[in-house]
This record gives sequence, C-alpha cells and structure tokens, in this order.
Amino acid sequence: MFYLIGLGLFDEKDISLKGLEALKNVDKVYAEFFTSHLFGSSFEAIEETIGKKIEVLVRNEVEEERKFIDEAKDKDIALITGGDPLIATTHSDFLVTCSKRGIPYEVIHGFSILSSAPAISGLQGYKFGKVTTIPFPDHNFYPKSPYLTIEENLKMDLHTLVLLDIQAHNNRYMTVNEGLEYLMNIKESLEDEGSIDEDTLAVGIARVGSKDVVVQAGKISELIDFDFGGPLHCLIIPSKLHIVEAEYLVEIAGADSSILDDV
Repeated sequence: MFYLIGLGLFDEKDISLKGLEALKNVDKVYAEFFTSHLFGSSFEAIEETIGKKIEVLVRNEVEEERKFIDEAKDKDIALITGGDPLIATTHSDFLVTCSKRGIPYEVIHGFSILSSAPAISGLQGYKFGKVTTIPFPDHNFYPKSPYLTIEENLKMDLHTLVLLDIQAHNNRYMTVNEGLEYLMNIKESLEDEGSIDEDTLAVGIARVGSKDVVVQAGKISELIDFDFGGPLHCLIIPSKLHIVEAEYLVEIAGADSSILDDV
C-alpha cells in the first residue's frame, strides 16, 4: 500500500489524526521537503510525533527513482510532504503510476496555502481567479506572466493569490517585499502603463497556520518596505471588494479606512 500524506503548513501538530495513525502503522516513511518546509517544526520533532525514522529524499529520488513506489508492492510505504500533496506539490503522477502497477494507494490530505491564505485574508474564496507564482529572477528569466495574470483577473473583478518562489534546497524563500518589487519592475518594463501600480491595494501574508501569522493590507507603496518577518510568505491582490471584505481588511489587516469609500 502506498500512502501519500500532507503535513499541513506550519508544524508537526498540523498532521491530521488520520495521517498520524497511518504514519504510525506503515513499514517505512519517506519525505520530500524540497518543495515545501514546515518552519514551525524540525525534522526530529516530526520523527518524534510519528514514532518512526524518516528517510528524506532529494529531488531526483522523488521525481525519477521513486523507490517508495517500488517498495509499496510488498510493504506499506508513506511519502510525506508539506501542505497538500495533490495541490502545492502536484504529486498526482505517483497515483497514476500506482494504478498502472496495481498498487493500492490512499491520499491523506493536509491543508493547503491555496485555501488557507484566501481564508485568513478575509476575502471571499469564490471571487478568486487564476493563481500565479512569482519566481526568483535569473539570467534571461524575468517572466511578465505574474503581472499579466493579475491584470486579467482584475478585468474580471477577481482576486489573485500570488505564490512566492520557494527554493528550499538553497534555503531561499521569496518575501512579500521581493514579490512586490518584482511586480513594480515588470510594470516599468511594459510598453503600456499597466493597471497595477504603487497605489494598488495588496495583502501580504506571512506564516499561515502559526500563532504569529501576519496579515497586512495596504497600498503596494506602503507594504513594499513592511517587515513581515520570517517565511513563508504569499501575496494577494484584491479586486473589487464587498463591504464585508473591506471591513475585514480595515479591522483585521490594518488597511486604511478609505477603502470603505469605494464599496
């Protein structure tokens, strides 16, 4: 049997009871943390919680070798990952492989940034459009697609969840500030003026699922130098606000009360 188990967003306490029970009973536990990381926990704390040693895999062992699937032919094997393994880390191809090989499998979900960030922002989930990700720029790699995706969502009166690049193997995690700087740099490079500028309302979010979660709303010019603290961060660009959403951003997220004038 192959178990694909999500750990949630912040620490070992986010593991569901169903996931914990499965992990205590399997023969072996593998983990991949190159796509995500539980910043409120340690590797040792997770091992202590589940009562088992964990073998951490590097990227090629997960994406190419996949020995955990081979071993699941004869044993109960679990692969754990941060968040929800079928959303943020898109490991659905493992299930396809299991199905082709006749290996039974079970998915035990963890909560995902795709639902938790919109929820804690106070914005209505059904009003979100396409999700986009801002990558760390590299040589000849500075895509405009994040900016353009936000613009398209705004044209349809839809909010945008903007994920920020994670390079866990390099201990590199993009901040809200870096993400906003990226968007402003894209704006300057566009031939037209673009609809996203320093006066655009944004919501910066840090450490969802922790006790010290930060949700701060304001103009991009106000947030670009705001100290959101440690990772992980994400960003939301709201569209047209409902009065309930606007009141939440003012009372909970520190937005200026002037946003109430526009709803």
